[in-house]
Amino acid sequence: MFPARPLRQFTLLFLAFLAYCSAAAAQSPVDPGNLPGRTMFYLYWHGTPSGEVRKPNSLFALWDDPELAPTRDSLIQSLLTDATNPKNKLAVNREELGQNVTLLDNPFVIGYLRQPESHAAAKTPAAATAKTTPAPSWRGFFFIYDRTGKEELLSKTVTHLRSAEKDIPKLSELTVAGVSSLKIERTSGSTYWAEFGKYAVSANELPVFEEILDIVNGKIGASKLSQAASYQEARPLLDGGIMEFFLRVPTADEIVSSSPASSTAQIKLLLSAMKLDSVHSVAGRVSLQGTKSRLTGAILGDTTPGGLFDIWADGQANPVSMGYLSPDTVYYGESQFNLLGIYNTLKRAFGTSTSGQAATVNPLEQMAATRLGMPLPDALSLVTGEFAWIQTSPTLDDSQKVYLLGIRNKPDTLKLTRSLLGDQITSERAEGDATYMKISLRGGQSSAGLAQWNFYYLAMTPNLLFGATKSDVLHKYVGQAPATPDSAQLKNLLAARAQFPEKLNGFSYFDFQKLDWPGLRAKWVADANKAVQSAKSTDAANTDKKVADWLSQVNPEVFSRHLHSMSGASWKDAKGVHFDEWLD
Repeated sequence: MFPARPLRQFTLLFLAFLAYCSAAAAQSPVDPGNLPGRTMFYLYWHGTPSGEVRKPNSLFALWDDPELAPTRDSLIQSLLTDATNPKNKLAVNREELGQNVTLLDNPFVIGYLRQPESHAAAKTPAAATAKTTPAPSWRGFFFIYDRTGKEELLSKTVTHLRSAEKDIPKLSELTVAGVSSLKIERTSGSTYWAEFGKYAVSANELPVFEEILDIVNGKIGASKLSQAASYQEARPLLDGGIMEFFLRVPTADEIVSSSPASSTAQIKLLLSAMKLDSVHSVAGRVSLQGTKSRLTGAILGDTTPGGLFDIWADGQANPVSMGYLSPDTVYYGESQFNLLGIYNTLKRAFGTSTSGQAATVNPLEQMAATRLGMPLPDALSLVTGEFAWIQTSPTLDDSQKVYLLGIRNKPDTLKLTRSLLGDQITSERAEGDATYMKISLRGGQSSAGLAQWNFYYLAMTPNLLFGATKSDVLHKYVGQAPATPDSAQLKNLLAARAQFPEKLNGFSYFDFQKLDWPGLRAKWVADANKAVQSAKSTDAANTDKKVADWLSQVNPEVFSRHLHSMSGASWKDAKGVHFDEWLD
């Protein structure tokens, strides 16, 4: 599955920050389709959602809840305090931060343009090919902001931030594309800035700055992003949200053209073997739909077997791990990977890129086969690619968490496990069709013999390998009767699962209503205080203490009032690998 947990965490944090903004209607945006055809990436924020859209949303309702006010104040105070030296003055005070955040009421676009070949040739002297003279770097980022109604605040904020820099930048005036502009020179490089009409525009490279100024002034170039095949392919994923993002994956030829001449042949062979060009783009959007917040997107390209998309499994309708869910399940996550596809992709890449590397592949495979007791492809085929985790603790106690790995052919998988773990297996016993193993994660040799500690526990059944930090947790899962797919006990989880396609290569569900929020807060505070005591530096201790202080201000009941569940899934089809994440 596409890494869903980090995506959801990013979305939650991003929207929580945006929730601090005032409710306002977005102004007329810049059409990303009019950006230059060389655009490799852009993120387009459409502006803070209006009250009608914001009011029913559970995440915004949580942030606006009066009982969360102490938590909001504590969080803001922690952001404005230098943990290493509380006496230090920061760039903005609390009142200024509240004003500056309202700049997010208006839309903006952040993007990156690939260096044009003509400019690279003109900018790079012949001597740059020498080892003693590196080619100049390209900084193609740009920023477009609709400053309607925020002109004075924006100018004040930018001026204040510049004056707060340790080394005051050098400012000089110039005219670019008919617009009065500023060149801001720092030791790290130059930046160009202009405020005119309804826009503020910035870029790090003068050609990029000039090109973007032309676009916002209505002078659209002959080549624009909307004409690119990758953008047209991604367009359906970009409509109807409060934020959208697009990343075009560079082609092998583009990467080679910007690489040192001495390594272009090797890089070209490597990228060709990996079939990088089968991946076209990554695109998606964040949207608000009633009470729910949603992140949806995809990695788009050609999923024909033999390309990079082989690393993702085709998916299943009923993963084996779902049979071990129970009424007390708080969090369930399941992902499927094509291990043989990953192996073949790596072998294809490193086995054909150069003759020197090709010579090393077979010896490495032979070493792996000797260690495993079987050929590497045979070992990988013993694993189905399904990996899952189940948490039943209302306080998210890791000792109650169990991991599951799908397997085939238990006798051979057991043999492989013994070969891999060797002396780390301190005991092994069979109970019915399950084999239990006690694994030592740490140990030491002394004159008295081998001492082992920090144990982990495994249990292998005919189709699953279970892992947990406690033996009794394993017995609970292995001994329970698997739940039926239509079990009423799993009603909410199954309802969340039903909104996605039948075959998924990843699915997760988090039931916030089953959390013991007071107990969870107490656990987090205790963990933070423990971290303060064990911190290896004063700075780390101060940071951990700030976290503990912030957590102590949290009213746990406010979370249960607004947060209900979080679910997500991923799947592969002819267009790519799709992901869809919901927070309610």
